[in-house]
Amino acid sequence: MSYKVIVDSCGELTPDMKKAGNIFTASLTLNVGGHLVVDDETFDQADFLVRVARCSECPKSSCPSPEAYMKAFEGEEERVYVVTLSAELSGSYNSAVLGKNLFLEEHGQKDIYIFNSRSASVGETLITKKIMECEERGLGFQEVVNAVETYIDGQNTYFVLESLETLRKNGRLTGLKALAASVLNIKPVMGATKQGVIIQHGQARGINKALAKMVDRVSEEIVSPEKKTLGIAHCNCPARAEMVREMLLKKLPLGDIIVLDTRGVSSMYANDGGIIIAV
Repeated sequence: MSYKVIVDSCGELTPDMKKAGNIFTASLTLNVGGHLVVDDETFDQADFLVRVARCSECPKSSCPSPEAYMKAFEGEEERVYVVTLSAELSGSYNSAVLGKNLFLEEHGQKDIYIFNSRSASVGETLITKKIMECEERGLGFQEVVNAVETYIDGQNTYFVLESLETLRKNGRLTGLKALAASVLNIKPVMGATKQGVIIQHGQARGINKALAKMVDRVSEEIVSPEKKTLGIAHCNCPARAEMVREMLLKKLPLGDIIVLDTRGVSSMYANDGGIIIAV
């Protein structure tokens, strides 16, 4: 049985995924002061971060259209899986569902399933990895869907950013109490609910203390770490990501750790220096 996975561009791809030939990107579009950036293989993170720093307006993103998803479902593959960022944070999931409905109306039956990651960034990466593993084991379509949905139910996402302004100005922090003043160098430790809504776990003074607190939180909540693959995504800060990786390995006997740089959407929201963990 042939299959393909379509990951919206908030999800980072590993080198193996890029080489696989059946993992594709549904690109979001970024808007920095009227300058449009398509979040595909041409994305230039360094140029993007400079543009964001120089622009007085908050950057925004727009999700792939239903028609773009519909076109992505075409092809010889008998099974199609889609992984989108949390439906609570973007219209990407709903757009993919509409695209599926349009495709089925026009082309008839095909096995297509849309996964709401209830996460973002490297959380989507790990879900894609799980789909690939299930397919390689020869599971049936519904068995893959069930196994991956169970995996999503058990996944947790955490992040510490230099600034939450982009998230706040784009309405992604609704319902949160007022966050600590940045003048005190207080860095919140953030996460996501099981529904994919952003929440605050705690805070610390200074980025390194906040990262250490995030690692402590991961250590407290993780179950059977030796069986888990943990993902770290960083926005233009490989040394910081490596520091977090070493902190995690000192505390946990993890099965594997994937470290990736953020693509466009994650770079926009994480901002320069942000760290995201999914497990």
